[in-house]
Amino acid sequence: MTPLTSDDVRTIALALPETTEKVAWSMPTFRVAGKMFVTVPDDETSFAVRCPKVERDELVLAEPAKFWVAAHEAGSAWVRVRLAALDDADELRDILTDSWRQAAPPRLLEP
Repeated sequence: MTPLTSDDVRTIALALPETTEKVAWSMPTFRVAGKMFVTVPDDETSFAVRCPKVERDELVLAEPAKFWVAAHEAGSAWVRVRLAALDDADELRDILTDSWRQAAPPRLLEP
C-alpha cells in the first residue's frame, strides 16, 4: 500500500460537496459553507478534524498511535490524525466525511 499524504487529504476533502480550500495560519484549511472541517499543519504528516470532545477522548485512548490532541486544541472539539497510522484511503475518507458532516449545513446532509 502506498502511504497516504496530504495530497490525499486535499483530494478527498475537495471531493466533498461545496468544499473550498483556504490558507489560514500558513496552512491549508478546508471549509464547507465557511466552516472549517480539516486543517493540514505544515509538516504534512498529520491533519486535524472536528471531533466532539467525548468521542475525541475515547479515540485518543483507544488508538493513541493514530489520534492525539495538540496542546492548543485541548479546549476545542478537534483531534489530530497521523497519516502514517491510517489503514487506507477508505479510513481517511470516513474521517474526513465525518468531520465535514459536523460542519456542513443541514441542507447538504439531507438525503
